Amino acid sequence: MKLIFRITLAATLAFAAPAIALAQAYPSKPIRLVVPYAPGGGTDIISRAVALELSKTMGQAVNVDNRPGAGGNLGAELVAKSAPDGYTLLTSASSLHGITPFLYKKLNYDPNKDLIPVIVLAGFANVLEVNPSVPAHSVKELTALVKAQPGRMSCASSGSGATIHTSCEMYKHMLGLEITHVPYKGSGPALTDLMGGQVNMMFDNIPSSITHIRSGKLRALATTGPKRAPSLPELPTMIEAGLPGYESTAWFGLVVPAGTPREIVGRLNAEGQKATKSPEFIKRMTDLGYEIVGGTPEQMASMIQDEYKRWGPIVKASGATVD
Repeated sequence: MKLIFRITLAATLAFAAPAIALAQAYPSKPIRLVVPYAPGGGTDIISRAVALELSKTMGQAVNVDNRPGAGGNLGAELVAKSAPDGYTLLTSASSLHGITPFLYKKLNYDPNKDLIPVIVLAGFANVLEVNPSVPAHSVKELTALVKAQPGRMSCASSGSGATIHTSCEMYKHMLGLEITHVPYKGSGPALTDLMGGQVNMMFDNIPSSITHIRSGKLRALATTGPKRAPSLPELPTMIEAGLPGYESTAWFGLVVPAGTPREIVGRLNAEGQKATKSPEFIKRMTDLGYEIVGGTPEQMASMIQDEYKRWGPIVKASGATVD
């Protein structure tokens, strides 16, 4: 029995040794963190914050690489088709997993098969905001304005399929409104045109808009979560503003190509956990309206399933598609 035990133990250690060595050696060069949206948006803000934290603890630079386009799919596909070695990560949005599969008829990758979860970093509600020239100071007044001129009011988004887009689609669908959707390659460019008056309204992520709201460059009307946002407590929710059942939130996390070794996923999760507990990261994120999440890869997988179940019926009901 002792001999058999020793042989089994030796075999186990022999198989475990390469995995242990792999985890210890990683990372041995800089890591690329792909952001599938333009600079300045909610995804970009959190990506740069977590890249800074990961660079501190992993002993290698984590470089942000913005690859906007196709509602986040260009950057996501790039990562999905990258080598599964832990050196190319994606800051993924909940919309890529729960909305994209229903909205896009043709994709060259599957966000829920070709990308695997590492950690959810933070989440938040969106905020319905208008250019100050729009004569509406409440959701009720905005709705009346839209109804008075069907199709003439415009709603900007960071790209088709993001929660910024579907939050507006939900608003339209629930009230039977005609609003023109204007997609951009990220929240940053959309905000520029919103503040410039080229578009009328937007359901933006709170972090990328909060400074413009506080400065008076944008007028906020309501937030989209189930409860009031801690960073904008004076604003009613869309539910409080007269839309029972309206709820649209977003979260962001790290994912890697399918096939990435479990040991590397575990290492990245551990480092991500450190980031979400860093006082500097927490302060920076909460000041901007994020709510820290954290957790395991398994918890992120469960959240992805929830998003898929939540948004599928809504996207189908709206009739929105992208060829």
